[in-house]
Amino acid sequence: MSIPESVIAALKAAVGPKGAIQDPTVKAAFLTEWRERYVGATPLIVMPASVEELVEVVKICAEAGVPMVPQGGNTGLVAGQIPHESSDQLLINLSRMNKIIAVDAKDFSLAVEAGATLAAVQDAAAEADRLFPLSLASEGTTQIGGLIATNAGGVNVLRYGSMRALVLGLEAVLPDGRIFDGMTSLHKDNTGYDLKQLLVGSEGTLGIVTKAVLKLFPATRDRATAFLAVPDPAAAVRLLGHLREASGDRLTALELMPRIGLEMVLAHIPGTRDPLAEASPWYVLAEVGSPAAGSDLAEVLEGALADALASDLVTDGVVAKSDAEHAALWKLRHAMSEAQKPEGGSIKHDVSVAIARIPELIAAGTRAAQKLIPGIRPVPFGHLGDGNIHFNFSQPKGMDRDAYLAHWEELNRVIHDIVVGLGGSISAEHGIGRAKRDEFLRLKDPVAVAMMRAVKSALDPQGLMNPGKLIGPSGTP
Repeated sequence: MSIPESVIAALKAAVGPKGAIQDPTVKAAFLTEWRERYVGATPLIVMPASVEELVEVVKICAEAGVPMVPQGGNTGLVAGQIPHESSDQLLINLSRMNKIIAVDAKDFSLAVEAGATLAAVQDAAAEADRLFPLSLASEGTTQIGGLIATNAGGVNVLRYGSMRALVLGLEAVLPDGRIFDGMTSLHKDNTGYDLKQLLVGSEGTLGIVTKAVLKLFPATRDRATAFLAVPDPAAAVRLLGHLREASGDRLTALELMPRIGLEMVLAHIPGTRDPLAEASPWYVLAEVGSPAAGSDLAEVLEGALADALASDLVTDGVVAKSDAEHAALWKLRHAMSEAQKPEGGSIKHDVSVAIARIPELIAAGTRAAQKLIPGIRPVPFGHLGDGNIHFNFSQPKGMDRDAYLAHWEELNRVIHDIVVGLGGSISAEHGIGRAKRDEFLRLKDPVAVAMMRAVKSALDPQGLMNPGKLIGPSGTP
């Protein structure tokens, strides 16, 4: 059943002509997720321009029993931001609520509306000679509200933590239209439950984040970046410890990449080139940074790499000598997901294990996938420094794409069972959404699931906020 016309009229009146989208052509971009696995439907998309407009929208929906799906930049990879195909859910896009409210350099904090992009926040911090360290490939389009809702990670989690560690305070509209006002820059507040942390990572199931106070850091004044050839993931893990010790724990990122992933980037992404003369089965992209100018980090990194070469942890490498070379090396890593698209179907896993078990995960997962689908091409890459591997699998050459993608759930189950068997998580930074909900309920500790349902029931008893994603109220499937 679709949303009643009377409710649609009330919603359009609440947001005005600029805040309502009904044109099917315009709606299409908001209803298709990046991987094109899910295409939703809705009779109306609303884009409120203020908290007051959003409150009115939520109250209308709560009274009419209309389910709501919050959306930011639509860069999510588990369909948490996409409405179901039933056309009975309202899509609420936060893009118009995009102001940088204030930057307090002395307090090392920044207040922002949820619709601001990550790049805009990074730029605002830089203008105040500060750093907002969250960094990921989609930073030009991904929005702060969505990053908070999914507890996003990115490449600098090793040094600065995920979004959960970077949120000091936030504001959110609850499922009944009330406003939770937790907009504080306090680093310490021990007055009971940390309610903002219920909303961080909740994927829009407990409320809609509208504003946030984010933690800033001193600007990076010295950095050094190296692209290194390593013999295997086990050597990469040992290299992590070596670099942390040698750099005085100034290592900000350590990314693992396989040769097949680099070859895909070189083949499909214009302006890329192989940094090293000889091919290696595995590579590591390492970066160290410091707020102190003149730290001679390039010298520190080169010295650490000399020791790593002598002990066979590294077989070759290059250290960036300019900003252009730094950007070129990071482009190889950031383009890895995009480069897999021209290779046909790709079945993806965003998983984490203890860092020491990454080699075991890659070996066991590769064997299991190749047994299930002969000729499959494993492309495991990602944030080795925090144990998060994007364990992707490209289709065998010559295989029909749709026939390959039909194995998605089967391969997910195989890989997820291995991950859980190693004490890991089936979602490291992308969330659960719709894509992983069944696996989440199958594998998550039942007590933890019951606690989550209890929280959901308390805040959203009607189950109207992003239904069918992550978790439902008690008594639901």
